[in-house]
Amino acid sequence: MTLSHVYDTYAKAVSGRIMHFDVVLDEQDQDKALKYAKEWLASIGYADAVVTQENCTFCHSAEAPSELRKQIDSQGYGIYKLEGCPK
Repeated sequence: MTLSHVYDTYAKAVSGRIMHFDVVLDEQDQDKALKYAKEWLASIGYADAVVTQENCTFCHSAEAPSELRKQIDSQGYGIYKLEGCPK
């Protein structure tokens, strides 16, 4: 069983939209979590969204569900969308 680390993350787009999501990775590394959050936001068209270390914080460690495990294995991180994220 591989434990993954979950970073509770909030980002604010220029339009004012708030997106709440978890960044999940195998290393407990806040700098990487923040980097991956920004990378994912850019990939969905929100490169201008603001996310800071204060808004990307370690939450807990757990075994990642299979869908997140596939994302982590292929790109180094997984994103679990919570509130305000595009479908």
